[in-house]
Amino acid sequence: MSTTSERTTVEASPVYPAGSRVNERGHLEIGGCDVVDVAAEFGTPAYIYAEDDIRARASAYLEAFRSRTDDFEVLYASKAAPITGIYRLCAEAGLSVDVASGGELYMALRAGFDPEQIYLHGNNKTETELRYATDSGVGHVIVDSFGEIERLDSMLDRQQDVLIRVTPGILPTTHSYVQTGGLDSKFGFGLEDGLAERAIAEVRASHNLRLVGLHAHIGSQIFELEPYVSAIEALAGLTGPDWECRILNVGGGLGIAYTSADEPPSIDDYVDVKIRGVKRVFDPVPRVLIEPGRSLVGNAGVTAYEIGTVKEIPNVRTYLSVNGGMSDNLRPMLYGSRYEAIVANRAGEVSDTLATVAGMHCESGDILITDAMLAAPAVGDILVTPATGAYGYSMANNYNGVPRPAVVFCRDGDARVVVRRETWDDLVARDVE
Repeated sequence: MSTTSERTTVEASPVYPAGSRVNERGHLEIGGCDVVDVAAEFGTPAYIYAEDDIRARASAYLEAFRSRTDDFEVLYASKAAPITGIYRLCAEAGLSVDVASGGELYMALRAGFDPEQIYLHGNNKTETELRYATDSGVGHVIVDSFGEIERLDSMLDRQQDVLIRVTPGILPTTHSYVQTGGLDSKFGFGLEDGLAERAIAEVRASHNLRLVGLHAHIGSQIFELEPYVSAIEALAGLTGPDWECRILNVGGGLGIAYTSADEPPSIDDYVDVKIRGVKRVFDPVPRVLIEPGRSLVGNAGVTAYEIGTVKEIPNVRTYLSVNGGMSDNLRPMLYGSRYEAIVANRAGEVSDTLATVAGMHCESGDILITDAMLAAPAVGDILVTPATGAYGYSMANNYNGVPRPAVVFCRDGDARVVVRRETWDDLVARDVE
């Protein structure tokens, strides 16, 4: 919220799931479900998703492509929220999927993805993961190192389609931890140092690897579109008369609104820039792939907490401690990420109290939001942080022995648990006595 008193306008805010509103009780409503009732029924903390928001964003990506090209794939970058229910939603919507580990591959297959629609990533894939992928019939492997090229080729007795991951030397404006396209990167093969060209030669000389395309991902949470054009132009220089790039994966990275002041590009503008960039420098035009993750699920989800303590330090600040924190949302501590908050049971009231939202963990840095404006927060209130649908669940942990939250899907007024809350028994389930 802003630092001045104001009435919350959930319906107009880009940070909440589409269709969110303040209902007749003055409560926050998501997917037709009263968040206060959801918290009472399923407990807190809880990750709450509006199902139809995810479906609508998937449809927006597909429609943006269909209006510009006939040959494309939209891949759900599942590291954003590796939840079986979300994999299933994306598969039903007609998306393909990007997985970055054997575990993500397992969930994608379990959710019903056709193996041919799965793309395996990772800068250090184990032999077990590669074997699992090839035995499962995964359509494409994105090779990331010379050792992997040799290892994958040697274990196969049939042809496997692969893409080469290229680091094109492009650094967009975003947090350094999520810049992935620079020369000094643990990912892929450098363009400037000639390693990408060498990788192309080695794959083409292999026995069982079939080079079908290139991949480049320059980073995440990006608002500017020009770097994507630069990356596409850089990749075009790797093609030649002796091999054709049939698939061009131009990555993901479209940012989302974490606060009401954020204005990310639209899905339509994002797709338009990439398609126009490819058509300008590639002839023939390859199949174009993108990998949205955060922009598919980030604003579709919120996290609900219960306020347990209100601690006022005179002339310093007021702390609100909630029953979660860095165990369910690590991004503020890892990236310095900024969030907003709302008191769900007073969602339509004036935000008149300045407070800092703290987690329950034994770390002074366990702060979710510094200086949030809230409507008279009190012990027992349900506090919600929006825009936590990406990288909340996937980075959740058991610090201080705290069980991970439940995941709840809401649609047309019906709320259902798709991932149950962990219990204390779960914390010791893997112990060997």
